[in-house]
Amino acid sequence: MKMVIAVVQDKDSNRLSNALITAGFRSTKLATTGGFLKSGNSTFLIGIEDDRVSEVLQVIRSNCKVRDQLVTPVSPMGGTTDSYVPFPVEVQVGGATVFVLPVERFEHF
Repeated sequence: MKMVIAVVQDKDSNRLSNALITAGFRSTKLATTGGFLKSGNSTFLIGIEDDRVSEVLQVIRSNCKVRDQLVTPVSPMGGTTDSYVPFPVEVQVGGATVFVLPVERFEHF
């Protein structure tokens, strides 16, 4: 048994949730916040049999896309501002960060 933890951008959250249900996977969805961009994410907890891990990873891969987003950097609070550029910067966001962990015991009541 494995625990798949997938952190996805909110824009992909509903699509992934629907795809997991359609594929027959049960999941728990948590509202989370990213540390880098301070933006909304969703974290999915999916308990899955070992032989179906690749299947659930394919569902996640198919429904969570990387996209470019313009972000305005935060101004420095201290020190010099000589190298500070107050223009938006394009960064890649989205996709999924996935952890697959072994589960010693699983109970469903």
